[in-house]
Amino acid sequence: MSLRRLSLLTAIPASLLAGTLALAAPGLSHPALSLASEVFVERTHEAAGAMIRELLPAHRLIHGDRVVTLLHWSVGRGMPQSRGFTVTNVLPAPLAYQASARDDDEVSVDGGRNWGHLGALTLGDRLATAEDVTHVRWHISPAQARAGSGRIVYSSWVR
Repeated sequence: MSLRRLSLLTAIPASLLAGTLALAAPGLSHPALSLASEVFVERTHEAAGAMIRELLPAHRLIHGDRVVTLLHWSVGRGMPQSRGFTVTNVLPAPLAYQASARDDDEVSVDGGRNWGHLGALTLGDRLATAEDVTHVRWHISPAQARAGSGRIVYSSWVR
């Protein structure tokens, strides 16, 4: 199945939207870090006269779905305690970036060549928008790495 033409699809498996995750830890010859992701879809329904929002495991996604991705990272025994690292996520083409739960996210709109914050990046002669984002990354400080593990949450929507 091709994801290039999402408009032709009525539903796509969420597993195809998980993206590619990478870790960068300067000075390590082998990764001593692990990373896993979970993908959820936000559903809204009415119950007892109130609107309820739920996060459900994403099995199939359709155009317009709000997707919440939870990235879990953990530091292995081979990782020096004083090292920070960077977590990079390639945003699958059918998803449009919305926001990160952390304030220190950086995005790329050109395949990971240049990084910055939305509102400061350009694409050609125009300001880049969230729909242009191709990659998202977060810097984990040495202090955060000493905690041994953590998580990062970001949202997107299905184009």
